[in-house]
Amino acid sequence: MTPNLAVMQELRGKCRLAYMGTSGIERSLVSAFGCPYYCVECPKLVRSLSPKNLTLPFALRAAQKNALRILEREKPDLVFAKGGYASYPAVWAAAKMHVPVLTHESDLTPGLCTRMVARRCMHVLTSFPETAGLFKNGVCVGSPIRREIFGRERAAARRKYGFDDDMPVLLVLGGGSGSRTLNEAVEAHLAELLPRFHILQLCGKGNAGKAPAGCVRLEFERDMGSAYACADIVLSRAGSNTIFELLALKKPALLVPLEHCSRGDQLKNARYFEEKGLCAVLPEKKLGELPAALLRLYGSATVRDALSAYVSGNGTERILQEIQAAVS
Repeated sequence: MTPNLAVMQELRGKCRLAYMGTSGIERSLVSAFGCPYYCVECPKLVRSLSPKNLTLPFALRAAQKNALRILEREKPDLVFAKGGYASYPAVWAAAKMHVPVLTHESDLTPGLCTRMVARRCMHVLTSFPETAGLFKNGVCVGSPIRREIFGRERAAARRKYGFDDDMPVLLVLGGGSGSRTLNEAVEAHLAELLPRFHILQLCGKGNAGKAPAGCVRLEFERDMGSAYACADIVLSRAGSNTIFELLALKKPALLVPLEHCSRGDQLKNARYFEEKGLCAVLPEKKLGELPAALLRLYGSATVRDALSAYVSGNGTERILQEIQAAVS
């Protein structure tokens, strides 16, 4: 979702935008752009023997028909898809109407949807060069990063959340809807963490509750620039988009890859950057060692030196160039 916002920010005022997505949090985020929002609920394949998969062909067909009606109404010059199962109906409908399509794959290993739609696209844009090499039409452009996360003042950000300068700040991220596993691990170790860190915890809808002194819990934070600016260290899942933002901001991160209900993409993303010395990785089964792992990372000059030397790029400009070429 956040890569879409990064691209839309740069396109706003330059072209007519319309967005096709699900009924989740993205609807409220897109509302700031003032563009039409079309809800198309695409079914997701359950990666196990589940009765839900029996209904998938019928639900997918309904989503395709819905997407086709929307594109016939909007008559777009281009469809930009950000991978994931929710984008499949739009890509299918665009191909049906002979509308150019660009898709962007964030992860090191391409997902099922990207592999399914690749031949329907002009280019498969990727965050990793290794991923682009897997497609005949692959082009590595990097990861699109939101411009508003840059340039925030650390002192002002700390004041916003009520943190003083006595201790470093630990920022806890679990994705847009929070992570129960990370939330529970932090809660279990508060007695050990709070003497060492102030904690800013983005914990997802309905999970904030009452926080102890030194800990600020938010269901969601629109001002991620301030959240990042106040942080000295970050605990996060290993989604590619988040990792690239953390690298761009030179933030030491302890990554806990999602292991269940996943194709293993987060683990591969995390290991890729761990091998380059740019982060630390803690498996879910070792979350009992969370305080020690965070303290090791905070004191690691090796990771800080690697981050300082890392040359980050913002894929947004390259994506805009691809979009311009596609509609010219």
